[in-house]
Amino acid sequence: MQIKKNPKANLENYSKLFMQLGLVLALLVVYLAIEKKTYDRVIDDLGPVVLNLEDEEQTVEIEQIKPPQPKTPPPPTPDKIEVVEDEEEIEETVIESTETDEEEAIEVEEIIEVEEEEEVIEDVPFAIIEDVPVYPGCKGSKAQLKACLQEQITKHVNRKFNSDLASDLGLSPGVKRIFVMFKIDKTGNITNVQARAPHKKLQEEAIRVVNSLPKMKPGKQRGRPVGVKYSLPIAFKVE
Repeated sequence: MQIKKNPKANLENYSKLFMQLGLVLALLVVYLAIEKKTYDRVIDDLGPVVLNLEDEEQTVEIEQIKPPQPKTPPPPTPDKIEVVEDEEEIEETVIESTETDEEEAIEVEEIIEVEEEEEVIEDVPFAIIEDVPVYPGCKGSKAQLKACLQEQITKHVNRKFNSDLASDLGLSPGVKRIFVMFKIDKTGNITNVQARAPHKKLQEEAIRVVNSLPKMKPGKQRGRPVGVKYSLPIAFKVE
């Protein structure tokens, strides 16, 4: 009897299809294996570490150990004490009275008078003088007398200074500064006049003008007349 097969049940007809499916699956597995990504291992942050220092701290107490003190030996046995009678006489001190009798004359040593040297006060700058020198005609309080003195000295210099020197000396236009220093002495006179200027003639003129200031009432420091140092800057404008 011959066995008959159904031609549709023959698996050899599907061998090519199975091969293609196998190749597709193999390629898919290889592709997925290549494209797979790996990441570094990350350890989570454990957070700040807090140490309880108070629990871990240990205080070491050091106690000073005193060395053992050596035992003191017992005191030696005292020798035999003999009692000796005191035959020495003691002289008593007699204190004489210092009181004097009414009829007794008292001798007084010669008293020598010592003259105190007068304190010498040096010249005082105008800025710190207690009582400023008084310019003739000035009156008022200390502040008013000071302002009046400065004003009158400025007016005197403006009035007496020879302004024609600029043309005579051929000075270039501008402001020529002259610095003058002088002293109003204990008697109120002008002394020790010194000047510094860009030209010798201007220096001489400034000294001449300051020396022509009138006599003043001298300044005082601690109630005593003293010399007062005064500085006077002069601005000479040349046109």
